[in-house]
Amino acid sequence: MEIKARSIARGKATGQALISHAAIGFLGGVDPATGKVMEKGHPLEGKNIAGKVLVFPNGKGSTVGSYVMLQLAKNKKAPAAIINVSAEPIIAVGAIISHIPMVDKAEKDVYAILKDGQKVTVDGDKGLILIS
Repeated sequence: MEIKARSIARGKATGQALISHAAIGFLGGVDPATGKVMEKGHPLEGKNIAGKVLVFPNGKGSTVGSYVMLQLAKNKKAPAAIINVSAEPIIAVGAIISHIPMVDKAEKDVYAILKDGQKVTVDGDKGLILIS
């Protein structure tokens, strides 16, 4: 299945979907050394985002979150790609400077279609989500 979306950050990557219906704040919410979500009470608490296609509505919190994303990338613990319902500047900038393919505003409801663990490709060059 192919879903059209708006391209935010260029590149193409494939990984297993890791889905959250809650916003993610990278500063204090994700350990940049391990990729583990450490925000207390977050639906993904204790899960690792490294190499996953991270699906979440939008970011939250400090602008320093963009640099946490860059540190994740430098540590090879970043998500393979990001799908947002509606991107905001913190996550968009973080994805761009970290070279993490990212899309948002999918033409179909990704929450109704994607399942955790499902193989997904994000093509940030073409603005496509490809589901295997």
